[in-house]
Amino acid sequence: MKRAILAILVFISLAACGQHKINIALKKQLDSVIVLDQKYRDTLSLLMDPKKSDSVAKNLSLTAQQATGHYWALQNRLDSLDLIFVEGVIKKYGYPGKTLVDSPANEAAWYVIQHTGKIHQYIDVIKKAADNNELPFHLYAMMLDRDLMDEGKEQVYGTQAAYRTLKNGHTEWFVWPIKDASTVNERRKKAGFDLTVEQNATRFDITYKVVELNEIKKIK
Repeated sequence: MKRAILAILVFISLAACGQHKINIALKKQLDSVIVLDQKYRDTLSLLMDPKKSDSVAKNLSLTAQQATGHYWALQNRLDSLDLIFVEGVIKKYGYPGKTLVDSPANEAAWYVIQHTGKIHQYIDVIKKAADNNELPFHLYAMMLDRDLMDEGKEQVYGTQAAYRTLKNGHTEWFVWPIKDASTVNERRKKAGFDLTVEQNATRFDITYKVVELNEIKKIK
């Protein structure tokens, strides 16, 4: 009798393990997608920095504007191919989360969608994955903010920044308007962010200040 019970328990244990088996082949593919997603973005970030853009472009024998256009063309092509792949994966498996492909491969589809114009289409898929612990919740929070900003609405977690052109022709970066800005750091902490909205802004050389949505509409 004891042997029979033990056999049943072993069978149940093996069955449970089988249900959570990592898809190694898909994991490797998504690991590669993460690499491709970032392939030219580091260079593009340097080209966006006025203090570094000229030196980067000079090494390529191009102007900063030419170099930026060149690398965006290359990255956009990779982004398009990555999106086709990721959409196929989501259609077949749902969001490829931690249970299916482990970490950090579970973030690959998020990166691809975040860098496309299809955020609004997939935001509910991302939320479900985050709610089920298949994806870090702070990544959903970032995508939600991006979606809201794209819709011309106030963001929730203060993760997104934009820029405006001043009368002197210079550009000024600012943190996009936040709903209930006075309590944003409480929401950020709950979502898993380590930095306050003020600290996060300084990472991008932005001095945080509260901006209202109606101010942005006046600029536009």
